[in-house]
Amino acid sequence: MPAFFLSVFRFFRLLMSGHQAVAIENAALRLQLAAYQRQHKRPVLTSWDRWFWVALRRWWSGWRGPLFYLQADTVTRWHRERFRRFWARLSKPHSRRRGRPATAVEIRRLIEQMAAANPLWRAPRIHGELQMLGIAISERTVSRMLRRLRRPPGQSWKTFLHNHLGQIVSVDFFTVPTIRIKVLFVFLVLEHRRRQVLHFSVTEHPTSVWTAQQIVEAFAERDGARYLIRDRDTIYGNDVRLRIQSLGIKEVLTAPQSPWQNPYAERLIGSIRRECLNPYGQNTHAARL
Repeated sequence: MPAFFLSVFRFFRLLMSGHQAVAIENAALRLQLAAYQRQHKRPVLTSWDRWFWVALRRWWSGWRGPLFYLQADTVTRWHRERFRRFWARLSKPHSRRRGRPATAVEIRRLIEQMAAANPLWRAPRIHGELQMLGIAISERTVSRMLRRLRRPPGQSWKTFLHNHLGQIVSVDFFTVPTIRIKVLFVFLVLEHRRRQVLHFSVTEHPTSVWTAQQIVEAFAERDGARYLIRDRDTIYGNDVRLRIQSLGIKEVLTAPQSPWQNPYAERLIGSIRRECLNPYGQNTHAARL
């Protein structure tokens, strides 16, 4: 203990006499010698040693010179760990509960009831309904809750197409650019069972009324199918929906931007483009095809 106070006295004496660099270097060397004097194969560094070198690195630019029993990167790592622990200690809450507050049980039950009563509703729709009720909750939280709910098992889209192959027709539009800088719209109705084109027509200005009339002509001499697959294009307006409902056909809408859900019609359109429309560019040829 007297030796320790003597070393401190000598350090402050050199520090106050104008030899700051010599005093700091002397203290650094003495500290390293004290570490080597311990009866161990490898120098054992205490918390005071680490604090000393971290503080020395902060206040003295020449701290790397007298350092020889450990690497400079080690001191840098100590400083980073001290910084991380400092801010981790500040970020800890004073209470035992950590993280964001839990969602109220009543809101959870309401979301479960809405999902059970409306199987086709997903997180955006349920989130919008909750906002209209004045309930503050994020869409991400609603999505997490829906993933945890147990839904009744249902068939996949591929299974649906396979199980109802003889009861499905699909409709779709595709465009044909002409040499006269015009665009023709081709509408076709395809039967899935034999890949047969039941009806097709060409126009320059498709409307909802025109599309509804084409569907009626497609089933004028045959029985209506059970399911009709179509996309979510706005051309299928109220007139089309009412006409399909009057024929006793159930509409099945594909997901947004998912042409793979209407595979037979898309493949037929691709074949028409590659084998029929590429060599031609006149209106008469497209209408004849």
